Amino acid sequence: MSDGDVVVIGGGYAGVRLAKRLDATARVTLVDRKEVFFHRIASLRAGVRPDWSHSPFIPYDRLLRNGRVVVGKAVRIDTAQRQVMLATGERLPYDVLVIATGADYPEPARFSGTTTDEAVKSFATHQQHIASAEHILVVGGGPSGIELSAEIRLARPDARVTLAHSGPELLHSTGSARAGRKARTWLESHDVQVRLDAFMSPGNDFGTYRDARGNVIDADRSFWATGTTPNTLWLRLAGHGDWLNETGHVKVDRALRVQGSLEVFAVGDVNDATEVKITPAALAQADLAAHNIRAYLNSGGKHRKEPRFYRPVHRTPLIVPFGPADGVTMLPVPGGETAVLGSRTTTLAKAKTLMTPYMRRQLGYTAA
Repeated sequence: MSDGDVVVIGGGYAGVRLAKRLDATARVTLVDRKEVFFHRIASLRAGVRPDWSHSPFIPYDRLLRNGRVVVGKAVRIDTAQRQVMLATGERLPYDVLVIATGADYPEPARFSGTTTDEAVKSFATHQQHIASAEHILVVGGGPSGIELSAEIRLARPDARVTLAHSGPELLHSTGSARAGRKARTWLESHDVQVRLDAFMSPGNDFGTYRDARGNVIDADRSFWATGTTPNTLWLRLAGHGDWLNETGHVKVDRALRVQGSLEVFAVGDVNDATEVKITPAALAQADLAAHNIRAYLNSGGKHRKEPRFYRPVHRTPLIVPFGPADGVTMLPVPGGETAVLGSRTTTLAKAKTLMTPYMRRQLGYTAA
């Protein structure tokens, strides 16, 4: 074991991966306000289907062999004393600090509360609302909006479902017009109304929504899949606003260190290293940061390692399920092109299980 104390704030995909990578070589403390790992990839289906209500939750108790997991909320960082203060008053000393607090997602892809029971109740509320709604509006034609629209349609074949997107085509931010057309074809063939160039906002009356042209949509339930917000307000409140850029992301250098610091790192959705906020990018950052942290902790030895630099991921596979048995996969190929694969590949890679068995294994549990 190393002499180093590593405190990781945030138990999402990047935080869990990094803590596990360092468990054998440092004294690791993982801090998260939740009592379990939240597998967000499964959350959209869990918000629609009761049989998936418990699938996103995986206990932390088998993640670390040597380190520990602390359920709590970080409220202050004392960089002079190298301590993290929790809301309970507990102080955690560190030689290296990692900020991995991720981003906040719109409902239903959110862990509400701090316990599994609270989050399951939130999912149950969404399920009940969807089950009773006559018209459901989904705003946002990116991967999450399309996936949620498909899940709702399959769960409620008798309801009206509208997907409103501010862009000229679905999935336009991916640069794959073919994938966007494939998604639109599936949705419209399943009687989902797709409205493009429709920037939506709440209307004047309850249950109404208005686009930029003044057109009004009546819907008794709406879900907004229009982006994420980095979980960094606590850093600003703690006096570290200078660590953040104009969008609230933590500014990092090429080694994923907070700018101006050698012992503070930030990984995953919380930092400004890449605009592509997807799980593979977060995992890649965690692996690189783990190497750089080991190099920093052992910097005085004769086998000193140099830090590695992160190269932002601009082209990575992107999988968008249309329920458990269909979807579209965008796969970058040499030459700058993107191959668009269909239902078989998407089902095997993600749609059927939403990668739940894989994440269970990562946290020390069996796939089932």
